[in-house]
Amino acid sequence: MDALSKIFEDIHLNHSEYLYLQAKGNWAFHSPAQPVLMAHIVLFGEAHLQFNNGTHVSLNTGDMFLIPAGLAHEVRHHQNRFRVESLNIAPLFDGLKQEAIEFGEGQAKNKTLILSVRCQLNAIMAKPLVNALPPYIHIQNALSDQAPEWLRIGLYFVASDTQRTLAGKNKIMDHLLSIMMIECVRDYIGQLNHENNWLSALVHPELANALAVIHGQPEHSWTVESLAEQCCMSRSKFAGLFNQIVGETPLAYLQQHRLRLASQHLIKGQLTIQQIAHSIGYSSETAFSQAFKKQFELTPSQYRQNIQNAVLE
Repeated sequence: MDALSKIFEDIHLNHSEYLYLQAKGNWAFHSPAQPVLMAHIVLFGEAHLQFNNGTHVSLNTGDMFLIPAGLAHEVRHHQNRFRVESLNIAPLFDGLKQEAIEFGEGQAKNKTLILSVRCQLNAIMAKPLVNALPPYIHIQNALSDQAPEWLRIGLYFVASDTQRTLAGKNKIMDHLLSIMMIECVRDYIGQLNHENNWLSALVHPELANALAVIHGQPEHSWTVESLAEQCCMSRSKFAGLFNQIVGETPLAYLQQHRLRLASQHLIKGQLTIQQIAHSIGYSSETAFSQAFKKQFELTPSQYRQNIQNAVLE
């Protein structure tokens, strides 16, 4: 499995919720900050989106707007005119909605239909990806012939079934929306021009092999030399290139990934601390506990206890 596929598997981007928002007249809706991946797809009409820092973007029919970190934002009919009460859409997500939610004030000369999507993800495992992505990704006119084929096909499906309830639609929509979110990120990565960042490393012709084995076999006793062999590079060349593009040494990156995995095992509560240590490549429980405490400021036992206490509250 390639590195990017394994990363998406780790962050569990597999539960999508959606709303069809039918806006008319003067309207506005907002979404508070949430640890989710948010997206808005304008099926027809136009809108203006603004973040809390003042950044604003105009959206038109066929535009897809992805917000990887779930930043707080507001979407309205006009950028500055006609201040109306803003609808909070966060409580409206409840699985997969079938019927459009209608809202807005005044006469409805022009209507806007927006598909708003919320994808749950594992915040800890998704941290490297979310931190590497920009605050938003804006794909314009996604229904045009120039847009990626995967996006046109996906949008045609979600647009054609806005008012129909078909057998199996919910399952199809759940998978389709997750695929669209993943493809959107892949498309963004593909447009990077050899920039030195973690995203570029995921598709680098040599470094991608090292990232694939780190994410695919974290329990292996990897060294700089053995990782360099995976990339058919000398130790020194590999170490220098990895540090240059990823921004940290190969072994530091490996340790960060292992500790993120350990936190997930502790949350699940099915393995002993010694078993967790061995499953992620530590031969010593003591060494694992020391590394974990340095990263999370809690011992593995304290971390697990905090999780259990939170569940009981």
